[in-house]
Amino acid sequence: MLTKRIIPCLDCDLGVPGGRVVKGIEFKQIKSAGIPWELAAKYDEQGADELVFLDITASHERREMMAHVIEKTASDVFIPLTVGGGIQSIDDARRVFNAGADKVSVNTAAVKDPELVNELAERFGSQACVVAIDAKRKYLRSEEGEHGVEIIDTKEGKCWFECSFYGGRKFTGMDAVKWAVEIEDRGAGEILLTSMDRDGTKDGFDLELTSAICERVNIPVIASGGCGTPSHIKDVFTLTDASAALAASIFHYGEYTVREIKQYLKENGVHVRL
Repeated sequence: MLTKRIIPCLDCDLGVPGGRVVKGIEFKQIKSAGIPWELAAKYDEQGADELVFLDITASHERREMMAHVIEKTASDVFIPLTVGGGIQSIDDARRVFNAGADKVSVNTAAVKDPELVNELAERFGSQACVVAIDAKRKYLRSEEGEHGVEIIDTKEGKCWFECSFYGGRKFTGMDAVKWAVEIEDRGAGEILLTSMDRDGTKDGFDLELTSAICERVNIPVIASGGCGTPSHIKDVFTLTDASAALAASIFHYGEYTVREIKQYLKENGVHVRL
């Protein structure tokens, strides 16, 4: 039986000297949470399986700073690092790999040029190519429904899930379920799936979104958005086929440690690495 992974997420704002980790609610209301490499070292010590770094203010002039953050982190942390945000090309990916990343995560660039997924997988291996999907519920406006999308029957009504890009600022009109199937076909080795509706709310993961994606792909899915309690993580592992759970606020602000979460999961029958 494969172990379920616990992955703290560090959203990095490099617009301030040295950079900082921040956290928002529904991709807004951003506040500071700490220094990237200090938090990373703490989570490594607590038993995190991996770390995800997302450069939420990615721009050309700040990429060197992100490389510095990755290098500083990788020198002291010995668990896999996934880095995303502003990666638009093979050269961008190579830069973060050279800095110490184990995987790269792409979203906007993959939506704009799906061939990039093929190229990343071919150049660096599928295991190093993560595609992030930021999805939001779109409830049906009429009984006729929408055309060309996967309709999911949820407790709140029938809906489909629309992909966003540019950090949730723009919507693509693309169906998240169909996009997940396509990126697997193109060679992606993993999906980082974030519910925009649940992001930062601590109301629990969007289990219906997560199930819809997991049921249609064979690659690992990291569930993200909404984690507020250990039971939320237990639910996403026992009620969906997610292979990993990503969380931020509950770790950054000291509500729970990774070790406490894992102990709770083990006591509730979830196979984790202690």
